Amino acid sequence: MLTHELDHGVLVITMEREPDVQDRATLVTEIGDLARGYRPAPVVIALDGPEAGAAAAGVVLRAHRLCRRLGILMSVTARSAPVRRALETHAALSGVHLVINARADIAIAAAAFANAA
Repeated sequence: MLTHELDHGVLVITMEREPDVQDRATLVTEIGDLARGYRPAPVVIALDGPEAGAAAAGVVLRAHRLCRRLGILMSVTARSAPVRRALETHAALSGVHLVINARADIAIAAAAFANAA
């Protein structure tokens, strides 16, 4: 369900499909373990599936809170405009400022630049 790579000093975690409700806690733990292991590298979570919904948004928001507590910069990327809008809505309702990008290359470049500054 998750794959990861280090790209220009940025940990890119790809969530390949919408998680089941029971998978959410496990995914957040896995993302947290990866973020701690690659710390202080910024994290970009890429939602590749066209149907990422509430469960994926919940995982992203929980991972964002975890990364913020760890002092790790995190953003998310989704190619699908409806998925980006859903993430924006969930983030706004949760009072979270989440950086959401349409393209992974831009998200990675921005995270690498911010980390170097």
